[in-house]
Amino acid sequence: MKSLSVLILLFLFTSPAFSQTSGKIIRGVVKDSQNETVPGASISLLRSTDSTLAVGEITNGNGKFELNNLPNNTYFLRVTSVGNNTYESIKLTIDDLHPIIELPVVILTPSKTMLKEVVVVAKRPVVEQEIDKTIVNVDAMIGSAGSNTLEVLEKTPGVTVDINGDISLNGKSGVLVLIDGRPTYMSGQDLASYLKSLPGGSLDKIELMTNPPAKYDAAGTSIINIRLKRNRIQGFTGDVSTSYNQGVKGRSNNAVSLNFNHKKINLFGGLGYNKDANYSDDRYNRTFFNENSSVHSSVRLENKSSYTSHGFTGRIGMDYAVSPKSTYGFVLNIQNQPRQERLDYSSLNFNSSSVLDSVGNGKTLGDFNWRNVGANVNFQHKFNTAGRELTADINYLNYHTDGNQNLTQYMRTADGRISNRNDFFYDLPSDISIYSAKADYTHPFKDKAALEAGFKTSLVNTDNNSQYFEVVNNAYLPDYGKSNHFIYRENINAVYINSRKEWRRIAAQLGFRLENTIANGHQLGNTEVKETSFDKNYTRLFPSAFVRYKLDTVGSNTLTISIARRINRPNYQSLNPFLFYRDNYSYTAGNPLLKPQYHLQYELKYQYKNSFGIAFQFNQFTDVIFQTTQAIDNIFITSPNNVARGRIIALAANLTQPLTKWWTLNANATFSNMQLNGMAYSEKLNPGINQARMNLINQLKFNKGWNGEITGFFVTKDLNGQRITNPRYRINTAVQKKILNDKGSVRLIVEDIFHSWIQNDRTVSLKQAEAFHTNVTDTRRIGMAFTYRFGKETFARKRRHTDNGADSEKGRVD
Repeated sequence: MKSLSVLILLFLFTSPAFSQTSGKIIRGVVKDSQNETVPGASISLLRSTDSTLAVGEITNGNGKFELNNLPNNTYFLRVTSVGNNTYESIKLTIDDLHPIIELPVVILTPSKTMLKEVVVVAKRPVVEQEIDKTIVNVDAMIGSAGSNTLEVLEKTPGVTVDINGDISLNGKSGVLVLIDGRPTYMSGQDLASYLKSLPGGSLDKIELMTNPPAKYDAAGTSIINIRLKRNRIQGFTGDVSTSYNQGVKGRSNNAVSLNFNHKKINLFGGLGYNKDANYSDDRYNRTFFNENSSVHSSVRLENKSSYTSHGFTGRIGMDYAVSPKSTYGFVLNIQNQPRQERLDYSSLNFNSSSVLDSVGNGKTLGDFNWRNVGANVNFQHKFNTAGRELTADINYLNYHTDGNQNLTQYMRTADGRISNRNDFFYDLPSDISIYSAKADYTHPFKDKAALEAGFKTSLVNTDNNSQYFEVVNNAYLPDYGKSNHFIYRENINAVYINSRKEWRRIAAQLGFRLENTIANGHQLGNTEVKETSFDKNYTRLFPSAFVRYKLDTVGSNTLTISIARRINRPNYQSLNPFLFYRDNYSYTAGNPLLKPQYHLQYELKYQYKNSFGIAFQFNQFTDVIFQTTQAIDNIFITSPNNVARGRIIALAANLTQPLTKWWTLNANATFSNMQLNGMAYSEKLNPGINQARMNLINQLKFNKGWNGEITGFFVTKDLNGQRITNPRYRINTAVQKKILNDKGSVRLIVEDIFHSWIQNDRTVSLKQAEAFHTNVTDTRRIGMAFTYRFGKETFARKRRHTDNGADSEKGRVD
């Protein structure tokens, strides 16, 4: 690590040899008036004497171009791109005194002319590769309009969502999820519910970062940044999408986004409505053993659960350009999601001779109302046109849940007589308030060098007051021994510095982020529960480094090496020791003794244009946070714990290849070896597994505005803590027809055609017990979707604010 840092510093500041070039060169980058790069723009270098063409080129995927081996002469540059005005430069003189011309950024302005005779056949690719991230363009996935955001993530190359809503990227759990650069501050089932309330039609693209730079929070093993649609064109514009799909349950996803930009003011916003419903059938077979390994007893459990929810989302914001250099803005988000749940469970209990001993059954009825309010105020000041700027954000978020559960359970003898009945009531209010502020400063230097620095502070207050009542003759009697009031406060302060430099063939980036965490957890006591508390205070340094080398002069072939250290802090609710009841034989609990998990990743990546890439990754984990299970009598209690260490060695490959004029294949595959080494209570936990994951997206283009899509996902055995999951696969298909002058589309979507997305798993490293589990949900369904864009487009917006200071705390609400 130390030697690599020294090497990069030498690259950044002491290596003049890399600035040596052969031949005479003109190079630059093309962007639109929104400061977005323009790939595929035509570059023409014309001789100034007679305007004849000397050489031509097109910009690459990052909007860059380079004209090589030029003879001495005087030229001018012409840049054209569909939908933009033609750009022509001043005279450019190449001679022995000026062998290299580094042009300032070429800015294209949108054309006001309607191009009725031009038919644009190109479209955004599904997957794009950049030096520090992979970009998935959601609109290019036909099935996205009929799905919610969580379902879109499930179809995203490299992303996996398990039955608990936990998201992993390339086999690594603990992912930090951002929305427009702002974290969700949630995880697990709460994050899953949040993402289900966002219609897929409101998404623009998804950014996947396995080794994020120092500018981003150090939290999470990797980052998934979900970008919402926000029109970049001024005037009054908008998008609308609506869909309905039917499996056993019916669902609907609807969204509209609006944008109005006039002179100095830009207003934008959106509304969304989501109806979600699902069922889950879970079957458990558990066997318990004596110390001599003979069978003591066994249980067969069947849980049938279902839920319905209605999600409402609203978003409004404004940018106000007080001057050509300074812009103020705000964004306000509101979400409300009522949810009703029902769980029916039954159990068959057998003695050591496999004779039925007793029968249990019961039900849980849940009624929840989840509300989220978020506000952001932001500022941007550009000191010059070269990229020197200051940005700042202040954020407030509040998550509030009012919920309750009614539980009834019976135990019967083998002949059917009721031997016991219990009725319970849970009152489960929860409130989480988050405040954060950050500022970032960027200072470019000559010769493609830049320095970034910034700070961030965040304050989190959580209050969970779980009250437990026993119901006797319709009277609610408090059970203080099972009630819990947990308050958690956390303050994180961070500073970072990041430097980068580009030469002709080499680009390097080195960053350091320093974070201090101060936390306090307080479980309030009552007449039966003793008051407890804990305090944590720690400071850690998180370095990151990237070096990219162009194997050819135009950068078609690149080699990148990167290294980064990251942290995965426990979810807020994971620290709460409260014991939560699911059924007669299953409980969950938090762990106030949890320590943060640390992760160090090395990556070596080769990339050919945007067509093919292959990466070798080596990941080391310490104090790994996993959900572990122990069997106490015949009850399984699951809680998060730290496992000593783990590692993942992975080989990841991506391919985008037109196979015919009408068929393009996008493939993503990961081959990995995962290994844990630690203890699960008194049992050794050292499972290892070889795993393969593959995503396939087949894009089919037909005549007269028809398009098709066939996607598939396959995964071999998977390892998550003590749980090993069997191989499984799913296949989806969709067809689309463009209508209304190509501004609208109608889509038919079929998900999980063969209903093959069924999870079978077993739990290992259990003391004197073994367990097998099967889960079936409503994954096979058929749906219709309609999308339409409208409005009069005139000229481009002056600014698009995307990121703010909420970078990691959202990802830890559970």
